Amino acid sequence: MTEELRAFLDRKVAEYNRPSFVPDDPVSIPHQFTQKQDIEIAGFFAAIFSWGNRRTIIQKSQQLMQLMDNAPWQFVRQHTESDLKKLLGFKHRTFNPTDLLYFIAFFRHHYSLYGSLEDAFLLPWEKRGAGDEPVDTPAAAGKRATRPRAATTGTAAATPSPYDTGSALPAFHHYFFSLEEDGERIAPPRTKKHISTPEKNSSCKRINMFLRWMVRKDGNGVDFGIWRRIPMSRLICPLDLHVARVARRFGLLTRERSDWHSAIQLTEGLSLLDSEDPVKYDFALFGLGVMENF
Repeated sequence: MTEELRAFLDRKVAEYNRPSFVPDDPVSIPHQFTQKQDIEIAGFFAAIFSWGNRRTIIQKSQQLMQLMDNAPWQFVRQHTESDLKKLLGFKHRTFNPTDLLYFIAFFRHHYSLYGSLEDAFLLPWEKRGAGDEPVDTPAAAGKRATRPRAATTGTAAATPSPYDTGSALPAFHHYFFSLEEDGERIAPPRTKKHISTPEKNSSCKRINMFLRWMVRKDGNGVDFGIWRRIPMSRLICPLDLHVARVARRFGLLTRERSDWHSAIQLTEGLSLLDSEDPVKYDFALFGLGVMENF
């Protein structure tokens, strides 16, 4: 059954993982750019906006890019107060100007320190213990299990821990909302709902989709593969209701809730089909669920 399922899903990946997939998907927004940082910012907004009708998601993402003069990296670094006023009328579902202004402030802060948004998904995780506190089992939900670190002797360096998305996403979440003024955190409480975290047992579908875009590299013209320090094998499959429904039909998912632990279970099942690139099957599951109503 595994070989038959792999062959079938591989055919579906080949069917949907091609340039013709791009125009009708939110990934089309970062594909308008060639500069790495523009791709990152445009992709992040498009991913965060990705709930609901895809056509509306694309329209609202395109509207925001226009408000940022179709130069998002330059905008977040060099905007003036009058530039920010142009954003005050923007809204997408529950994402409002208060949320947008904080996102812009975060990007301005981050890019003043680092050259890529990839660092936001790596350095906070490394500082918090590089995989020591994964959120990847039901028992760890809300209180994070602990993994032992490699011991060091003498001057030898510790064996690096493999990238762990279950601990990296909470670290990113804490970093994203860490901005301060006069020693006080300035993140609006309402804005935190827009960045999911495994600490709340969310499937983190939108963040995992963004990571897929940035990390996967296969030359097929959909995912960008511009981040090289996060292995494709460590990505988690974006899980929404459509993907979950199809995954359950194939026996890849047995849990009823579409939460973080279900995303882990699904990814573990997909890893049996391709251990180096399990998340490529997102194309197959999404295509079957949304395009074919499987």
